[in-house]
Amino acid sequence: MIRIRDEKDQAAFVELFQHFAPRVKGFLMSSGLEPGLAEECAQEAMVTVWHKSHLFDPARASVATWVFTIARNKKIDALRKQRRPEPEDLIWGPEEEPDQTDILVLQQETETLGAALAALPARQRELIEKAYFGDLSHSEIAEQTGLPLGTIKSRIRLALERLRHSMKQK
Repeated sequence: MIRIRDEKDQAAFVELFQHFAPRVKGFLMSSGLEPGLAEECAQEAMVTVWHKSHLFDPARASVATWVFTIARNKKIDALRKQRRPEPEDLIWGPEEEPDQTDILVLQQETETLGAALAALPARQRELIEKAYFGDLSHSEIAEQTGLPLGTIKSRIRLALERLRHSMKQK
């Protein structure tokens, strides 16, 4: 990996690829991906290993840990991509008018959620707003606020629990 990182050694990458690509694919398949998607994610992971080799730091992780972390992230990206609707699946044109009862229920739930959000401690409310209304990842929020990632996750988890509890009561 050091030769790949420091010298962009293609022969070293071939060796690394031959060693890790089948193992990465097996890992992805054992974690629930179908063979075709596992193959695609493994290929993307190995391409990322090549392109991001300058980021490898043996003091922070072993080669295997680094490669499998990249593969896990590719798997997560692929699963997220599968959940997004394709443009041809989206409805184009006029939709049916919603039922008035549904509109009323939605308005009431929106008001209840707004009140529950307002009742949250300011620190938790701010993080919920950044995560859900600002569409920021937990890591991005940590960078923006200067708070540790664990603190961000804990506060968001606590806030969501409070919101669930408030929504169930009303």
